[in-house]
This record gives sequence, structure tokens and C-alpha cells, in this order.
Amino acid sequence: MVRISNTLIGLLNVLTMLIAVAAMAAGTYFHFHGGTQCQKFLQMPLVVAGAVLFAVSLCGLVGSVCRISFMLWIYLLVMLVLIVGLLVFTIFALIITHKGVGQAVSNRGYKEYKLGDYSNWLRNHLVNDKNWEHIKGCLKDTDVCRRLGSDDAATFYRKNLSPIQSGCCKPPTYCGFEFKNATFWVMPKTGPAVTDSDCKTWNNDQKQLCYDCKSCKAGLLANIKSQWRMLAIINACVLVVLVFVYSVGCCAFRNNRRDRYRYRRGVP
Repeated sequence: MVRISNTLIGLLNVLTMLIAVAAMAAGTYFHFHGGTQCQKFLQMPLVVAGAVLFAVSLCGLVGSVCRISFMLWIYLLVMLVLIVGLLVFTIFALIITHKGVGQAVSNRGYKEYKLGDYSNWLRNHLVNDKNWEHIKGCLKDTDVCRRLGSDDAATFYRKNLSPIQSGCCKPPTYCGFEFKNATFWVMPKTGPAVTDSDCKTWNNDQKQLCYDCKSCKAGLLANIKSQWRMLAIINACVLVVLVFVYSVGCCAFRNNRRDRYRYRRGVP
């Protein structure tokens, strides 16, 4: 009689294999048709993740359906590593994102962000000079600043801008620039109100704006912090599912060994 645990683990691995094929297909599509920097940046991780997921799922499927204990053992080992890794990542993400909040600006509907408010790890590993060129290209491809429209100053100041729009699409308020439109600001003849590198970095060229500003990097980190907090909740749910799958896999592995033992003993 087919064991329920073997059947269930087999069905689950068929599902994950389909997801893996979809990921590899998306990565291949981006390779041949993806014209944006963001799509090209996602290409290799998608293909690699899809290939690894497919290989692991294949081990689980073959091990459960064909009753090959060794394949199932490899599958369970990888699953255990995945569970531990996901747990560690979730705790790590919560620790490094506990710092950094947007600062309210007087008579403005949006907040502004400072790079120094965020953890050293985020600053040194996510928005360092090497990674920033890729990230900046991705931000430009999304046209995040063009969506701000052509409102007058009063309307613009009341807007609830996203962290990225606040940091990348306009100069910081403390620079004292004069508003012309959402992405065009004029420096006072006397110069910026404060001595700050972001005030000098701002450029009205629509391809430059404040993409190289520290405030832009801070806005991105604020966005990442929000996403990682949400990801931690999702990871907790995924961990519950993975622990369930791992438990079913252990039952299937035990069934395989029991059936093999009975076969050797000649027990039906």
C-alpha cells in the first residue's frame, strides 16, 4: 500500500518543481528580452535559485516515489539547512533593521531620511559604491520620479512621498532650494542654506536628480527596512510550512527504511 507520507511529499515536490521551472523560465526570458538594468540584475539569481530548487525537489520526488532512501536523505538534509538558514536570516533581518526612522519635516506631508540613521551593515553591504550603480540603474528604469506629476508647490508639499521619492527625486529640504516643479529646484544665489554634500550633488538633469545623494540611499534603506519587516512575518509562515514538509519527509524516510528492512527479512 502506498504510504500517505510518501504520496504527500511527492505531490509537494511536483509543485515546487513547477515553481522552479517558472523561475528558470523567467530568468531565461530576462536574459534574452530584459532590457532594463533591474531585469538584468535579477537574471542570474532567478536561474540559480530555480536550478537549485528543481534539483532538491527532484531528490525528494525520486526518494519518496521510488523509495530510494539515499535521495530522500539528501532532500531532508537540504531542507534542514534551509529551515535553519531561514530562521537565522529572519532573526538577522530583525536585528539590522531596528534602527532608522523617517524624520518629519515642518509643513510637509512627507518625511526625509538620513543615511547615518541606519545600521552599518546595511550601509556597507547594500548601498556601497559597487552595488549602488546597479541599484541606481534599477531606480531610473522604474521612472519613480516621473510619477510625481507637475503639481504646484502647495500641492507637492502636502504629498505623502515614498521614502525613495523623498530621497531621490528632490533635494533635502534643509538645502533651501526654490521649488519650480517636483523634479526641478533652483539653488539660491547665495548657495545652499547648509553645507552638505547632498545639496551640491543635486542636479536638475532628469537622469541624475539626487540618485547619487546620501538621502537617496537612506530612502532605499527605509524602503528595505519596511519590506524586510514584512518579510519576517512571511518567513515565519514559511517556516511553519517547511517544518511540516520536513516532518512529512521524515515519515517518508522512515517508511522507506522500514520497507527495506522488511524486504531483507522477507516480511510481506
